[in-house]
Amino acid sequence: MNTEFKIKEIAIDKVAHLFELNSKELEKREIHTIIADSNPGFPCRVSLKEANIGEKIFAFNYQHHDVRSPYRASGPIFVRENAISANLNTNEIPEILEHRLLSVMAYDRKAMMIDAKTVKGEHLKPTIHELFSNGEITYLQVHNSSHGCYNCQIDRVTPTEMNDF
Repeated sequence: MNTEFKIKEIAIDKVAHLFELNSKELEKREIHTIIADSNPGFPCRVSLKEANIGEKIFAFNYQHHDVRSPYRASGPIFVRENAISANLNTNEIPEILEHRLLSVMAYDRKAMMIDAKTVKGEHLKPTIHELFSNGEITYLQVHNSSHGCYNCQIDRVTPTEMNDF
């Protein structure tokens, strides 16, 4: 069973319009701006990197699991003002996941959760491979266990897609 994977950041085109809004427009949309005062502490879901101290970030609710199943979900995320898409390689784990306690939820092609694990970030890679050894699992979603915030989605990479990287 192929257990290769690709971590997907939130696409910049889904959030880039926020950077152009003034404070009144942001407030109307319940989007808060925060200046990062610690590192780590403000992981960006577009760049999959920590915000630097003093960097402006946007905090808002994001529909991260927009599916037709009981597991449809949204939650709080941070996005750095000048975020650039992470565009990770196959099997690459971003640093923001390495030092956190994570909840990893596994879903089938119908967006139904069929497994879940709580792991320390340094054990994420073997956990991904273990979960993807179940052929029913098509993707994973990763959250921070302590705060419940969404981090990223992890998709199984097909042999054809592996040749594209």
